[in-house]
Amino acid sequence: METDIAIIKEASKEKAEENWAFRAYLRECNMSPEEIDAVVHRLSKEISSKIDCKACANCCKMVTPVLDEDDIVKLSAGLGISTAEFYEEYLVEDEDGLKFKMKPCPFLKDNSCWLYAYRPKDCRSYPHLHKEGFVFRLMEVIANCSVCPIVFNVYETLKEERWHKDPIDFDEGLSEGGGIEK
Repeated sequence: METDIAIIKEASKEKAEENWAFRAYLRECNMSPEEIDAVVHRLSKEISSKIDCKACANCCKMVTPVLDEDDIVKLSAGLGISTAEFYEEYLVEDEDGLKFKMKPCPFLKDNSCWLYAYRPKDCRSYPHLHKEGFVFRLMEVIANCSVCPIVFNVYETLKEERWHKDPIDFDEGLSEGGGIEK
């Protein structure tokens, strides 16, 4: 199991083509989305129990959660400021919605959230592997492979467990010389 974020970032870059091919495999394999979810949920539970998120906190450094009104009210209360002050001090709006103006998260201190009890829903849910519909969120999953050791290890283990059991040849869709070992 890999937990070194520098190695994970590099491996994710090196495996980019393979990861996209595996995405295509998952969308066409003989497992239903519900069966894939069950495997991902099992792997996520096993792998996340072995990884200390506080040793990494890379999600808080690299990912910007989208906040809703409930998140803003909670965070404002946790800080003891008005929502208007919170908007002014911490938020910016883009095409995805309201987000923190800065990275890393302004509430990250020593790899811990000092507003943990008030953290946004996106943060509570990250890395989103417990959710249903894994095969419909694969672009997000692949992007998170380079950010989160849990996602990286779940995706790599899923490749090991599934790709060999139900081979579908996606090699011809890869660039010259970029075949994937199966």
